[in-house]
Amino acid sequence: MVNGIIGKKLGMTQIFAPDGTVTPVTVIKAGPCVVVQRKTVSTDGYEAVQLGLVEDKSPKRTNKPMKGHFAKAGIPPTKILREFRLEDATIEVSVGDKVLVDQFTENDVVDVIGTSKGRGFAGFVKRHNFGGGRASHGSMFHRAPGSIGASAYPSRVIKGTRMAGHMGVERNTVKNLLIMKVNSEENLLLIRGAVPGPTGAVVLIKKKVTD
Repeated sequence: MVNGIIGKKLGMTQIFAPDGTVTPVTVIKAGPCVVVQRKTVSTDGYEAVQLGLVEDKSPKRTNKPMKGHFAKAGIPPTKILREFRLEDATIEVSVGDKVLVDQFTENDVVDVIGTSKGRGFAGFVKRHNFGGGRASHGSMFHRAPGSIGASAYPSRVIKGTRMAGHMGVERNTVKNLLIMKVNSEENLLLIRGAVPGPTGAVVLIKKKVTD
């Protein structure tokens, strides 16, 4: 079966253990999803499945190419589509199959992929965790960037030099997160720790591949 699912981040909360231990968790509404397309090495060059996230409301507008794509699969249009690679080509997955949250169990280890929050234009201290200069009285070097290159050679700023600029809105993967609880009735996953993105962000949950 597909070793992942599409979800939406609902926010964070806490779980209290019987001994009083507090564990921060992220609540994710995972699925239900449906297989929209099966990709193979012979037709597409690689093994993968395309999943669509089934939501309460169908998309208001779907362009003609996507209407034909869904009509070919015999599935109502979905707003969110994502691909999951298949490690084993012998896995039997057909168009129209459902992918549900019950494939996960407590204490499963997963990787969560999402898009980080946008922070706008940020300075190098916030963006790259630079230390800055001394904060003592009389210092004139507090949060200045300092030298960004040599004057003699190469007489230019090296490409990729860490500087102030746009921060966030980047694809990030948080690995080795533990599933604390699975609610199959409401399609909820409670995952220990934080995951990228704001509330309502689309995330991909993938089972950790073990050797």
